[in-house]
Amino acid sequence: MSTLIAPSILAADFGNLHRDVHMVNKSEADWFHLDVMDGVFVPNISFGMPVIKAIAQEAEKTLDVHLMIVDPDRYIQTFADLGANVLTVHYEACTHLHRTVQAIKAAGMQAGVAMNPHTPVSLLSDIIADLDLVCLMSVNPGFGGQSFIENTYAKVRELRALIAEKGAKTLIEIDGGVKDNNAAALVEAGADVLVAGSFVFRSDNPTATISNLKATTSQVSY
Repeated sequence: MSTLIAPSILAADFGNLHRDVHMVNKSEADWFHLDVMDGVFVPNISFGMPVIKAIAQEAEKTLDVHLMIVDPDRYIQTFADLGANVLTVHYEACTHLHRTVQAIKAAGMQAGVAMNPHTPVSLLSDIIADLDLVCLMSVNPGFGGQSFIENTYAKVRELRALIAEKGAKTLIEIDGGVKDNNAAALVEAGADVLVAGSFVFRSDNPTATISNLKATTSQVSY
C-alpha cells in the first residue's frame, strides 16, 4: 500500500479552521489526525468534543483520533458518536488494554495503541494481532514542533518484525517531527502512516508540502 499522510490538526490555524480542514480535503492527504490532550496524561490541553464535532462535519477523509488522556474508556462511545474512524489510546494510560481495544472495536472504530518514546514495542506481543494500528511517538507527547527522536527507526523495524512474526495486519503510524528529510527512511524502516503537523501547516504552501511528502514516500517501501 502507499504511505498514508495524516496532517495533524493540532498545528492548524484555529482562527481559520474551516479553511485548513478544506485544504486537507482537497490535498493528497489521506487522514485527519486529531490529538486530544487533557493536561493530565500530557502537560498540555488541546481541544475537545465541540471542535472535533465541527471538524467531522466538514472532513471528507478518515478521522484518526489520538487520545493523550487518562482513563480513555470513559469516552470511547462519545468519540464513535462524533465520527471517529480510528481511535488510538496510549499503552501507558490503559490498565486493561485488551478490554479497551475490544470496546473500541465494539463501538465500530478501528483500534490503535500509541506508545511513548521510552516504551518498548515488545510489550505489544500479546495484543498486536488485535490492533489495527500502532502509533509510535517519535517525540515526547504533549507539544507540536519538537525534534524527531532518532531511535524511532530502530523501534519501527522491531515493531515491523513483531507484526510479521505474529501474522498481523497492523499499520505502523509515526507521530512527531516528521519532515521530508526523514519520511522516506521511516517508510523504509516499515512505517505505513506519517503524521505531520507543524511541517505541513507552517509551510508556505501546505498543499504542496503534503504532495511532496506523498511523492517522497511513494518511491520507497519496506
